[in-house]
Amino acid sequence: MDQLTGVTIEAIDLAAWAPQALEVQAVAFGLTPEEVTVRLHIVGRHAGQPGVIAFGAMSAGRLVGFGYGMPNRREHWWSTVIEPYLAARGHGDWLDGVFAVTELHVLPEFQGQGVGTGLIRRLCEASELDRSILSAIDAETPARRLYRALGYQDLARAVRFPATDRLYAVMGARLPLRGPGVGPQAGV
Repeated sequence: MDQLTGVTIEAIDLAAWAPQALEVQAVAFGLTPEEVTVRLHIVGRHAGQPGVIAFGAMSAGRLVGFGYGMPNRREHWWSTVIEPYLAARGHGDWLDGVFAVTELHVLPEFQGQGVGTGLIRRLCEASELDRSILSAIDAETPARRLYRALGYQDLARAVRFPATDRLYAVMGARLPLRGPGVGPQAGV
């Protein structure tokens, strides 16, 4: 377990914690109740995937952040959407042998305290793979700055997912993730 600013990061059972995790995501990501309902079913399906890893950030017995991921598979819905964007940029190989960070969210009052960094580091370390991939809103957000600081680089931008007008960036990093004070990573 890690101790960060009164927050403990520990492995969680994703299926058991899904309702609380979606409450965190709703606040952190601005989801409507309808979106929470849809995503709750998705998280339930993900919880049963081979190799899924989940960590929660706890403060006073309350879930204040969570992250989960799994080894990426080309037949996953997410992979089928991003594949043409990656292939167009010469990064199609980033769909194989990589750990996909599926969700990572921290309540606003706990952001900027190292909680997100602790969650993503634990996820990637537990994956035992040598690369990680994720998608994030394609804008200069605190999340994108965090991912870059850890060594993630843009693999594709202006990615469109169905049922949203938001544009996303797909980012990849070699593992282990870069630490504080470490220079840029060589070639993504």
